[in-house]
This record gives sequence, structure tokens and C-alpha cells, in this order.
Amino acid sequence: MVAVSPSVPPLHRPGKLRGVRALASGFLGASFLAACGGLGPKTQPDRPLQVVTTILPITEFTKAVAGSCAKVQPLIPANRGPHDFQATPSDLVLVSKADVLVKNGLGLETFLDKLIASADNPNLKVIDSSRGVATLGNPEAELGHDHDHDHGSVNPHIWLDPVLAEQQVNTIRDGLIAAKPACKSQFMANAAAFTAQLRILDTELAAQFKPFYGKTFVVFHDFHAYFAKRYGLKGTFVVDVPEENPTPDDLKRVASTAQKSQLKALLTEPQEGAGPFEALAKDLGVKVGEFDSMETGPEMAQQPASYFLVMRRNAKALVNAFGGRTLGAG
Repeated sequence: MVAVSPSVPPLHRPGKLRGVRALASGFLGASFLAACGGLGPKTQPDRPLQVVTTILPITEFTKAVAGSCAKVQPLIPANRGPHDFQATPSDLVLVSKADVLVKNGLGLETFLDKLIASADNPNLKVIDSSRGVATLGNPEAELGHDHDHDHGSVNPHIWLDPVLAEQQVNTIRDGLIAAKPACKSQFMANAAAFTAQLRILDTELAAQFKPFYGKTFVVFHDFHAYFAKRYGLKGTFVVDVPEENPTPDDLKRVASTAQKSQLKALLTEPQEGAGPFEALAKDLGVKVGEFDSMETGPEMAQQPASYFLVMRRNAKALVNAFGGRTLGAG
């Protein structure tokens, strides 16, 4: 492999899978791969690169750069996040036949190392899109959290900062060029077009949030850090990862923050719905809005333009939570 507050009743949410279970040894052996038609991609210079991606934003970024020079296939279904993903035999085959695998990195895809090793694809090039990105730590320790989850010491949600997303796109570009030099001009042009849109987005968001500098907002899980830092905001969260259930202390802490910040809305995530915040919002007399972390989404969200649509919608929801108004579609 080549590595290029007030008393608030507890929330009642159905239990979800946490973390990623070990891949079953029954389909990880070489005998399984042999039965599926051999190991590794075949060398065909004129065929498109076979590229596998992980989370939804990485699929969007990779498709934006790849154009017609690569076939991009997501490993994780669009409606499933990295925390509850379980690889299947078909996923193993997909990786075994791929030329390139693109990941977010920073410990988000905890299942990957075992999956890649089991795929036994010595020609696979892995692009870590987080390479060179300045990272932030996870804040749960300072909040007194002691949960058993998959995040390490680094917060992995870099794609929610358009400036860092530009770095990710350029790293993906460079990795694809190394894998298929004949397509360098197309990869360069595609990446330039996408990153130009990212700069426009960053300028828009900076203008929208300037009046709210230093304000604190509340989201459901801790994906907000890079976004908040970029635009001079502060954020807090209820749980570390979406699969966890909040404790009474979590809810009291969030309620206190919301009251001090005079928030008009608490921001849940589309895949969670209003449920996690309904009781708390009612108690505080505020609304429930949505901020989409983009860890999951509908199938149509795998298109590059979806990133900009969702980020602008997020900005509108957050400005509304601060009690402001936004212009334009969202």
C-alpha cells in the first residue's frame, strides 16, 4: 500500500450502535478474496481510476475533483455515519479492487485499518485528506465527560470549515494526480473550480456571523469546533457522538448555556430530528432548529453542490438561533 440548567427531565432515545464492531473473521481471510475473483485492481491505463471514499463530505469533495477521470464509490452509505458503520463482504471486495481510497482521517474511520489490511491490495493508494491540517482537540475532558466512544484526542470534523475543506480538496487533488498523472490537467481544473466556490462561501459566512462575534450556540454532538473557530463563535454540545444518550448533567449544562446566550433555538441534526431537544426547548421557551454536520445524508447529497447548499442552510439556521435574520435561500 502506498500512503500518499433548570431541572430538565432526561431524554428518552432508543439505543444506537456505538463504535464499530470488529469485522467478522469469516469473510476477512484470503480464501474469501480468492473466491471473489482475486486481489487488487488490474492495470488498465485507459480506464477510469477506481476510487473508494468514506464519509459523505469526502465523497462530495472527491467527486468534485475526479470528474470523468475516476469512478467514485462511497464505502459508507450516504444515510449511515462512520460511528455505526459495519463493513460487509462486498465492502471488502470493493477495497480489494480499488486503485485509490480517500478518507477524512484524524481517527474518524476507525474501521479502515483492519478493512484495508484484510483487502490485501498492495497497489492501493490511500489519500488522507487531513494531512497538513491544523487540528483542534476534543473538548469532552474539560466538560467532565468520560464516555466510551471512538473519537481520539483530535476533533475530526474539519470539513465544516470551508478554509480547511479547501486544504482537503487540494490534498485529494494531489493524491489523484499521483495515481493518474495523465489526468493532471482535469484534476487541477476541477479542484480550482470547487475551491473557488469554497472561498466565496467562506466570505459569505464571515459576513453573516460578524455581528455575532463571541456568541455561543448549542448543537447536539461535538462537530462544531472548526466552524465556530473560523467565524469567531463559541459552541457547546450535549453528547460527544450521536450514538450516546445525554445525562441530566449534560442537559443542565446546555440549558444554562442557552439561557446565558439568550438563544432563540437549539440546533439538532437532521438524522436526530427534534426529539433530542424537544423537552429542553419547551422548558427554555425556545425553538428547535437544525445544523447538519453532513456525517450522513440522503443519496442525492453525494453530489458536490450539496456541500454548499447544506452549509448555507446551516448558516441561516444558526443566525436564526442567535435571533438575527438572513437573506437568500436556505
